[in-house]
Amino acid sequence: MGHRGDIGGIFLKDTQRNKVIPGCLMTLGLLLSLLMGGISAKAQSVNSYITANKIKPVGITTSIWSGFPHYNYNKGYGKPEGVVVHETANPSSTIYNEIAYMKAHYNDAFVHSFVDADHIINIANTNYLSWGVGYPGNGKFVQFEQIEVHSKKAFAREMANAAWYTAYLLNKYKLTPNDACYDYKGTVWSHKAVALHFGGSTHTDPYGYYLKTGKTYFGQGYTMAEFYQLVKSYYTSLQHLSVKYTNTSLTMDVKTVPGHDFYNHVPKSNYTTKRVNYGKTYAGKTVQIDCTGKRSGTGTLYYRAYYNGKLIGWIYGGGLAKHVTYTATTKTMDVKVTPGHDFYNHVTSSMYTNKRLHYGKTYAGKTVQIDNIAYRDGTKVPYYRCAYQGKRIGWIYGGALGVRVTYKTINSKMTVKKVPGHDFLNHVTASKYTVKRLNYGKTYAGKVVKIDNIAYRDDVKTPYYRCYYGGKKIGWIYGSALS
Repeated sequence: MGHRGDIGGIFLKDTQRNKVIPGCLMTLGLLLSLLMGGISAKAQSVNSYITANKIKPVGITTSIWSGFPHYNYNKGYGKPEGVVVHETANPSSTIYNEIAYMKAHYNDAFVHSFVDADHIINIANTNYLSWGVGYPGNGKFVQFEQIEVHSKKAFAREMANAAWYTAYLLNKYKLTPNDACYDYKGTVWSHKAVALHFGGSTHTDPYGYYLKTGKTYFGQGYTMAEFYQLVKSYYTSLQHLSVKYTNTSLTMDVKTVPGHDFYNHVPKSNYTTKRVNYGKTYAGKTVQIDCTGKRSGTGTLYYRAYYNGKLIGWIYGGGLAKHVTYTATTKTMDVKVTPGHDFYNHVTSSMYTNKRLHYGKTYAGKTVQIDNIAYRDGTKVPYYRCAYQGKRIGWIYGGALGVRVTYKTINSKMTVKKVPGHDFLNHVTASKYTVKRLNYGKTYAGKVVKIDNIAYRDDVKTPYYRCYYGGKKIGWIYGSALS
């Protein structure tokens, strides 16, 4: 910003705190040499130093502050038109001091992120605008500040971080690198270029800082043109990401609306890729997976898939779902009094697009009929397809159902065994009720208790008994604890 005072922007709010997004930190020596081979040795001193010393950018530390306001860019949410590079013009400050100052004075100005030799700290959601360059630039650009550093190595590291972060943002928002500092047309801007072209401020950063620091430590002032060359090199590296492959053996289902296709290789990897099959061709089919590929900087895997023994290609994980096996059944169960789950048109996270049909609480405590049970790979508890009073109401996770229990009033006495092996509970276990222990069985070992109710759970032969001692209800206990 040149710092501290260009009014007219916006802030961000996010739930994330202190997560690190790893950067694509592939070796750039050869790539940089090729891209910048036409620049004189003297003019490329900083960039050459980065290459020669194999300086790698750090990852992004996301520390979003909830106090920033949320305003959309001119073109809408998550649609910036470029990136503005700032410098704080404060030689004695630190990155944390600058962040603290900005939070305290955000009504005057704020940016999305701060960069120094060791950090890229994102403090405001880049999907919303900030206000660091005044009107109308605030509505167009993602903006970040650089902290002034004071050594040769630190300046080189800072430039590497700033250039990579610029490239990362361009890649994230599908913007092509284009130096706007001279013709005012493009995606990579200095604060000076924005001020000259759009107005809104009179700041000229980061030119002075680049010139002075470059001369001090490299014998020649650093320029936005050199910075832009570094941005381009990192941007190119982000288009060809390294992939970590892992052999596996999985069965998965192609989603009924996959939204992705099958390719000969993982897209944006070091291989030339082409589509070999449309995802919709195999919609709803079960495929076998023998290898996964994790692209650097991304969390979702790619899967190499086979159908009926034939290789059909690599597909993004979002196009697949965990395999589900179905078995017809006939049983009766009770919806828990606090189900914690709802009824859906299909098993959740399956190949089908899901929508809620009914809230679980609508049928809390009701008895439902089950005609199908489904096991999703990797999940031990099944899903059940339910009907109530003859009307199908949907699939629900098994944790929301309890075993059907039938009760019968009795008048009897029994003795608690000397080693009961069970405790007294508020309700029958695995039933529709939330169960908690009321008394330890050993407390009443050898005592004669009065029984007023017997309960038969559908899945076990031995009943449960509701017990009293000394006229006080002490709880339900499994029948094998009594004699």
